[in-house]
Amino acid sequence: MDNCIFCKIVSGELPGYKIYEDEYTFAFLDIAKDIDGHTLVVPKKHCRNVLDADDETLAHVAKTIKTVANHYMSLGYDGINILNANEACAQQTVFHLHFHIIPRKNDDGVSAWPKLECATADLEEMWNKLKMI
Repeated sequence: MDNCIFCKIVSGELPGYKIYEDEYTFAFLDIAKDIDGHTLVVPKKHCRNVLDADDETLAHVAKTIKTVANHYMSLGYDGINILNANEACAQQTVFHLHFHIIPRKNDDGVSAWPKLECATADLEEMWNKLKMI
């Protein structure tokens, strides 16, 4: 896609700190400098997010996430957060499918989970609305 920053990083048009690459995916350091080792995994094929990605692309991305995460664990990290957002209301800001890998250390003080206290619906009501069976 012409104006996609991640497509430009994958193609080499823009610089990126490449961590891993294969035929289908690309992993690179996030330039936010918010957490050491914060890595993004993207498919080379442009797709907006999980909601419009084909199953094969998602499978390749999942495999790369696992490969990079295991590599980080072998380097001495104690855990990994894997985060993803889909669409603007979910705080997706770059509309190219990507997953964040956040390498973690015990007692690093990082809280990767938001404190959500917005639920108002009855649990059974939500179950009846959302179930697929």
